[in-house]
Amino acid sequence: MSNDKWLKDVFEDVQKGLEHDLYRASRGVEHPGTKGDIHEDSWIEILRDYLPNRYGVDKGIIIDSEGNKSDQIDIVIFDPQYTPMLLTQQNHKYIPAEAVYAVFECKPTISKDYLEYAGNKASSVRKLTRTSVPIATASGTLPPKKVHNIICGILAAKCGWADGIKSDSFASNLPTVVDCLLDVGCSLEGGAFFSEGGELEIHQSDNNLMYFLFTLLAKLQALGTVAAIDWKAYANILREKPTPK
Repeated sequence: MSNDKWLKDVFEDVQKGLEHDLYRASRGVEHPGTKGDIHEDSWIEILRDYLPNRYGVDKGIIIDSEGNKSDQIDIVIFDPQYTPMLLTQQNHKYIPAEAVYAVFECKPTISKDYLEYAGNKASSVRKLTRTSVPIATASGTLPPKKVHNIICGILAAKCGWADGIKSDSFASNLPTVVDCLLDVGCSLEGGAFFSEGGELEIHQSDNNLMYFLFTLLAKLQALGTVAAIDWKAYANILREKPTPK
């Protein structure tokens, strides 16, 4: 006989702790920018606590070898070991596109407008160019790895529909353009969701946070390691271009 109630209770306490932090920020801070930073930092702390150390978690801007950049991203999960940040300037962190596993938009609630907004942020990342080069190993050289789909999602404390993300309005307002698709997300009060291959899986309980975290871990595990970056492509940005005659 399974005796998992104690474990569910422990996980529920984790969610209550995050809810308390976000509620305190909403009540005690009036400036929208500062309030947003506190929300983002609270989610970042949770992700850093539960993701393996091989994953970096931070906010930043994603860049590629052609000089393009994404919008400012609230939460980026990236590879810090083989593909570190390229630049930190006045608290703006620039992360190469090849390093990115996942990006999240962090909002106070999930709503029609915020779903569209998160989809547009996802598109600004997925449209970037990612390089991939052969990998030298002790057993020989492996061919370039195909770049993976970057996991994109939304995180929030609340949900704008009475039925939470089980509402038909939630499903009907999810972005449908390929680059804007949201793969996973969590509203602490409204539920967690997971989308793959056109199928939408919904979860609602007192453990929405942990369901989201375990689902995210499974998706990250399935990705394996990011492709090997072509550093020469970034070096080429520094080459002086010939002056037109």
